[in-house]
Amino acid sequence: MNAANYFKHHVFFCLNQRDDGAACCAAQGAESVFDYMKSQVKALKLNGRDKVRVNRAGCFDRCSEGPLMVIYPEAVWYKYRDNQDIDEIIESHLKQGNIVKRLLA
Repeated sequence: MNAANYFKHHVFFCLNQRDDGAACCAAQGAESVFDYMKSQVKALKLNGRDKVRVNRAGCFDRCSEGPLMVIYPEAVWYKYRDNQDIDEIIESHLKQGNIVKRLLA
């Protein structure tokens, strides 16, 4: 592990909610998918130091493209639709190190 990286993968979900009715990740179900990914990562024992951390984030300023997540240190941006997309990201990206090209934002 690189000494500068506490986690192997750090996943950020945009959970921004716009009050003016404009497009935003929260209005597209981001919160429930965030909860799902967090629980799956924990259930699979992928969480913790040298592993994966799933965090909330504010606006990524790409509202019309959402819902979005970004995974560091690779800086890979994903657009997802449902829990099946999250399962694929967990299996391919977090476990195997392969980018899920069909979900790139």
